Amino acid sequence: MLGDRLEQVRDSIRSAAQLAGRDERELTLIVVTKFQPVSVIEELSALGITDFGESRHQEASQKASQLAGRGLRWHFVGQLQSKKARAVASYCQVVHSLDRESLLEQLSQAPKPIDCFIELNLTDDPERGGVPISNLIPFAEKVLAQDSIRLLGVMAVASIGKDPRSEFAKVRDASESLKSIAPNANFISAGMSGDFQEAILEGATHLRIGTAITGPRPQSG
Repeated sequence: MLGDRLEQVRDSIRSAAQLAGRDERELTLIVVTKFQPVSVIEELSALGITDFGESRHQEASQKASQLAGRGLRWHFVGQLQSKKARAVASYCQVVHSLDRESLLEQLSQAPKPIDCFIELNLTDDPERGGVPISNLIPFAEKVLAQDSIRLLGVMAVASIGKDPRSEFAKVRDASESLKSIAPNANFISAGMSGDFQEAILEGATHLRIGTAITGPRPQSG
């Protein structure tokens, strides 16, 4: 069943890429495996998946340790506390939620260089994670000043109740603005299980897909 769901998602990615006139090979599928057991990651690895997303440090670090040496690439896709940043950077290759100076400072002191996306806040709620689009360029300039951080591009989550296509169009515009000062930061992390096709149509390059592939989260207890 896991393999069937993966193939269905791959087919949907392929179809959306064709509709957008894009090469599906430019898309990176990140399977989000938070709360899923290591056995699911092992099975997905056998099916050709190399990129995995996690959002809880303790769980992610244990999985990365157990699966060391398998050539997997770990993405931290959730909100990241500054005090945990350096620990996360020790096993993750990519952080998708860089959104404030305190986190930038900690990641810049990590034991090894790390790739990062700047997370955008597409809402009017300042309590939500992410940098307001109006502050993207000033914040990006501070990121670019750090030699140990490679800025990949922007990341966003579509607002609940909003049309995802229009939300991702905002992200695409923000990406274009970012490229004016960072031409190589041309990647877009957008699209989850319910809206990845719309994200592809608006230029997403990194898709963070969980339950559409893994199925429902395991029941605790």
